[in-house]
Amino acid sequence: MLCIFAAEIYYICKVVNFLIDLGNTNCKVAFEEEGVLDEIYRSTHGEDIPSFIFSHLGDREVDVIVFSNVREENAELNAMLEKRCRKFVLLDYLTELPVDLNYQFPAKGLGADRIAGALAVAMMFPGKECIKFDFGTALTVDFINKEGTLVGGNISLGLTSRFRALNTFTKRLPLIKPVEDFPEIGVNTDTAMTAGVVLGLIFEVKGYIEKNPESTIVFTGGDAFYFAKKMKSAIFVAPNLVLMGLAQIADYYAQKQN
Repeated sequence: MLCIFAAEIYYICKVVNFLIDLGNTNCKVAFEEEGVLDEIYRSTHGEDIPSFIFSHLGDREVDVIVFSNVREENAELNAMLEKRCRKFVLLDYLTELPVDLNYQFPAKGLGADRIAGALAVAMMFPGKECIKFDFGTALTVDFINKEGTLVGGNISLGLTSRFRALNTFTKRLPLIKPVEDFPEIGVNTDTAMTAGVVLGLIFEVKGYIEKNPESTIVFTGGDAFYFAKKMKSAIFVAPNLVLMGLAQIADYYAQKQN
């Protein structure tokens, strides 16, 4: 069973907020108005990020800007964003959240995207143990218990990163892209690489799922649908989970402003 969560959900508010999800590969932005995410915009490869953000922010007045940034901090960009709103939230492990994730580990290095995603999952499935798989440049696996606590998680290479690693660290293996259909046992270089990378990730994910049969499973990230279609267990897919978490944070701070 495959359940899909649209991004357009959740809180009723009468303010306009602006959300920024800056990941390792690209940047996504969206306005939130009256509890609904407007159209989500994604940067193109190599696009200047500040220009991309402000081209979509434009001259629109916003109440709260929430910024999830997993790259190197840009103090100048942060200062520019802070001038454009009533409340600027640069998400990190010290940020006050609408639900306390009560980290059970030293959280100083915890990525903002993982915080936002875990928050969204904890609020979507209260009282349930959950595992969140984020299929991006890296595969991050986060565990949320019944109390909504982010217990911890693991990180490994994502789909495209595994293909790039094979190309980068060998002399003759090509850089290829994943395809939907391939033999389980490769019959040439391309199919051998595809089966090895994709099945390796599938077995990795299935291992977590089989070891935690009572957990609710949530997939997100750019390759979430690709892998969800290859799973036989019940999976919830929320491709814009980080933005959903940022929307919850924005609404929380908007209410505190009023």
